[in-house]
Formats: sequence, C-alpha cells, structure tokens
Amino acid sequence: MAKKPPLPPAALDYFRQQGAKGGKKGGALSWATLTAEERSQRAKKASLAGVAARRRKAAARRKAAKAAGE
Repeated sequence: MAKKPPLPPAALDYFRQQGAKGGKKGGALSWATLTAEERSQRAKKASLAGVAARRRKAAARRKAAKAAGE
C-alpha cells in the first residue's frame, strides 16, 4: 500500500485551528447531554467490544503458537 503524501502546512494549520475551537469540549459536551440509559448502552457496547478484541487477540496468539509448534 502506497504511503499518503503529507498535507500541506496551510491545511495542517487550518485543522489545528478548527480543533482548538471545539475539539476539547466536544466529547465532554456530548457525554453531558446523554441520558443515563444512553450512557449505559455506550458503556455496555464498549465493554463488549473490549471482550471481543481480547478474544481475537488470544485466538491469534493460540494460532501462532500452534503454527510455531508444528
């Protein structure tokens, strides 16, 4: 896969300015507007995603160990 060319400095400056305007408060603001049920749903989804990721990682380790042992 080819490496993407870097962005021009003017574009980087623009994105930095936009991020400074609201990027630091975006997550906190969205979290504050959620209901307790919505927060619970997000937390559950994140927890299940973490479990799935750990299971995939463990399966990959078992597969690699089995391949190394053969």
